[in-house]
Amino acid sequence: QVQLVESGGGLVQAGGSLRLSCVASGRTFSSRDMGWFRQAPGKEREFVAAISWSGGRTNYADSVKGRFTISRDNAKNTVYLQMNSLKPEDTAHYSCAAGHGGPVVHEILYDDWGQGTQVTVSS
Repeated sequence: QVQLVESGGGLVQAGGSLRLSCVASGRTFSSRDMGWFRQAPGKEREFVAAISWSGGRTNYADSVKGRFTISRDNAKNTVYLQMNSLKPEDTAHYSCAAGHGGPVVHEILYDDWGQGTQVTVSS
């Protein structure tokens, strides 16, 4: 089990950038696949991006491909989400999660979740 703490959210204008960080405590981070999910008000939580334990494989939702980049630094127990060209529709509460099932979209394959950080994009 890992504990996850996200940071880096905030208010940004459309077209701007933010970098989210998710720091994990515990010794198993480097063996865990990591994902970012988001939930907008009144909507279900949705997959954003994921990365394998080694960093060798990534997966993105179509809505963020070419704009968002997921990366990780296992030495720092941290996974990042670089978000560029932000749009108002990216406004949501972003959470990171740790799993074992590969860089997949399915929430059920992620075991540990952080509390999340709010991202608000103004038009």
